[in-house]
Amino acid sequence: MNSIIEAFAKHSRDEPERIALLFEGQTYSYGELYQRVRQFAAALQAWGLQRGERVALFLENCPEFVIGYLGTHLAGGVVVLVNTLYRQVELRHILTDSGARLALTDSGGATELSRLKIDLPQLEGLLMVGGGLESDFTSFDFEAFAASASDELPFPAGDELATIGYTSGTTGRAKGAMLLHSNLASNVATLTKSWGWTAADRLLLTLPLFHAHGLMVGLHGTFFSGASADLRHKFEAAAVLDALQNDTNITMFFGVPTMYGRLLAEAEARGISPRHLRLFVSGSAPLSPQAFYDFERVFGQRILERYGMTETIMNTTNPYDPADGERRAGTVGRPFPGQEARIVDVQTRQPLPDGETGEIEVRGPHVFKGYWQRPEATAEAFGPDGWFKTGDLGSRSPDGYYTISGRARELIISGGYNIYPREVEEVLARHPTVAEVAVVGRPDTDMGEQVVAYVVAQTDQKPTADELITYCREYLAVYKKPRQVIFVESLPRNALGKVQKHLL
Repeated sequence: MNSIIEAFAKHSRDEPERIALLFEGQTYSYGELYQRVRQFAAALQAWGLQRGERVALFLENCPEFVIGYLGTHLAGGVVVLVNTLYRQVELRHILTDSGARLALTDSGGATELSRLKIDLPQLEGLLMVGGGLESDFTSFDFEAFAASASDELPFPAGDELATIGYTSGTTGRAKGAMLLHSNLASNVATLTKSWGWTAADRLLLTLPLFHAHGLMVGLHGTFFSGASADLRHKFEAAAVLDALQNDTNITMFFGVPTMYGRLLAEAEARGISPRHLRLFVSGSAPLSPQAFYDFERVFGQRILERYGMTETIMNTTNPYDPADGERRAGTVGRPFPGQEARIVDVQTRQPLPDGETGEIEVRGPHVFKGYWQRPEATAEAFGPDGWFKTGDLGSRSPDGYYTISGRARELIISGGYNIYPREVEEVLARHPTVAEVAVVGRPDTDMGEQVVAYVVAQTDQKPTADELITYCREYLAVYKKPRQVIFVESLPRNALGKVQKHLL
């Protein structure tokens, strides 16, 4: 299969009555869902979307997200994934940078986008799930366009651009990682085979679909294998534990370490040992060995930890089959079949022997094409022999297990979300009482890391920590706000004037 939509269409033809998706009491079969995907794709083309043009998905978990995602691909368009927590600063950058012509959103998202209308001349239309809002953008009349759906549309080629996922950096605005249909298809093919994923599986999916973990692992794996997904609006520990305990159709659950911590706390508070599933997977942030063993103690089985990123989807995995080795605490396992990884010296870029710490590089058909409209950043990210520089520090054991020990860049990961300090610093620096600011990550037992801002106040004005945190919430996604503000007389700098964040 060259694409996820091609695999989905095959299942819809072979077994149209098979359940594909469950959401809030509604059940959608492969046949029914594909018909709605075809209608959406036809509507996009009737509206005037050209091949390779971008459609932004600014939408929370719901069936319409799934339809919009697959339908855009079927229409030959490119999906731009937009975090639903993003506000003015992030939305302006991503939609301007990607040049999206159309956005699929809800009334709340449309309200947010309407505030930016003057800054987004290329965004011509809004298609609102549920409708109910007058907007300055051109309305997309889905029903009128969808009525034109008749002919079968061709599937995208493997070398066509499928999605642009904006990934956090440390030296500027987020960059758009370009993933081809072949990247998505090859990665999910090796992933589903490695994890024994079949049509008999049902995934409890509470991860956000705008994130690679929920979409390119959870949803892609489901539809590639012909399985089903119980999609939830969001993660709620009590509801998830109820489902894991009582719904015997659920065979898999994927989460970030923060979710597993809350599931553990909920299970221990109730004094129960939940039933076994075929597979629990953790990713998006490091799972501590303590959490690994606590989960095994309470749930009676080991989590499978893997390692991925927006630019590459999944890179490595702990073994699924015990015959292939143990699931080892604190490690992210070995490369998936058909993919490569290695450890290199950060300065010389030469491979290092097992046991030594360096930067992790990866190579294979899963690695993205490059950064959208950023040829210099793309060139910097790849070595001359095609290895992608992940920016993560780690080591390899003699038997091939990789361990991530830190990051070569200053990226903060909180609750599975990537946060880059400069963006928070730029917002805080605009506050009239702030003279200087530096943002760093601090370890947090619940969220993995928390955002901490060190602030030098203006000499004649003294802001409060609450005032600055509230200010950040107005301009940034809530998970990016500082959890702590520390006032200092000055920031430590080196001889060249660069802030020495390691001292903070």
